[in-house]
Amino acid sequence: MSRTDVELVEEANTTFYETMERGDFEKLSSLWLDEDISCIHPGWPVLSGRGEVLRSYALIMANTDYIQFFLTDVKVSLHGDTALVSCTENILSGGPAEESGQLGPLVGQLVVATNVFRRTSDGWKIWSHHGSPVLAENDAEEDEEPSP
Repeated sequence: MSRTDVELVEEANTTFYETMERGDFEKLSSLWLDEDISCIHPGWPVLSGRGEVLRSYALIMANTDYIQFFLTDVKVSLHGDTALVSCTENILSGGPAEESGQLGPLVGQLVVATNVFRRTSDGWKIWSHHGSPVLAENDAEEDEEPSP
């Protein structure tokens, strides 16, 4: 039985995150379209073009010793040769190694993401990624000024 387009897009989306976890820059590069791509990492400006986008991933991979994504709330919408995936990235990452060589402290982060894919002759390729941080309730409370 052949897989549906939704299943193929879900697989392409999962592969994107698994490739980041492995730090496989060459594979990650092959997942993106060759032109007109864009990316917004949480807190970063808009990155446009293959050079800027892939350079950002090289930088992230070079400065992240450990990262793992637990995806939740994954939703796929198909519109012809374009697919929109929204999801929540539950990220666990490790800081730089300490002097003893041990991985630094693990940090959790919650990001909502939108990944846009386009169908090509080589399968579904990433056209755009946009990640936005989710503020924890404690973060929002700290930003509020006390009432008089």
